[in-house]
Amino acid sequence: MEVMWAPWRMEYIKSAKPEGCFFCSKLAESQDAENHIIWRGTRAFVLLNTFPYNNGHMMVAPCAHVGTLEDVPLETLTEMMALCQDAVRALRVDFRPDGVNMGVNLGSAAGAGVKDHLHIHLVPRWSGDTNFMAVVEDTRIIPQSLDDAYRQLRSAFQALRG
Repeated sequence: MEVMWAPWRMEYIKSAKPEGCFFCSKLAESQDAENHIIWRGTRAFVLLNTFPYNNGHMMVAPCAHVGTLEDVPLETLTEMMALCQDAVRALRVDFRPDGVNMGVNLGSAAGAGVKDHLHIHLVPRWSGDTNFMAVVEDTRIIPQSLDDAYRQLRSAFQALRG
């Protein structure tokens, strides 16, 4: 079994959480570059994770504040999956990962940090992406800023979706 350690996420875990839903707040602000919203669809949107497991770590979420999979309308789920396809395409073009972890955490017990707004994680992975820094020093090196990743992925989405 491979274990994926992410000690750098403790900053997020220990930090004070803002009131309300950050997905809804970011969506309402219309400051996509600052909020790293890569793409806005009709029913769903794509954004970078502020506390990523790897560079290029994206999330796809419905525009509506819905917390359970069974309450998401089929049309929204369809758009979310289409955006996931484009996210993988964008990652393959610009980041060239060897694989992509994609998943949904349903409920706190399943690891959901935000359990009231459903979202899908897409995490690019590279063969050998665990190095001595993560193993020995409890430190993860993410070689790209969120702003650079945003620009790269936003451009890829524009090319894919027009």
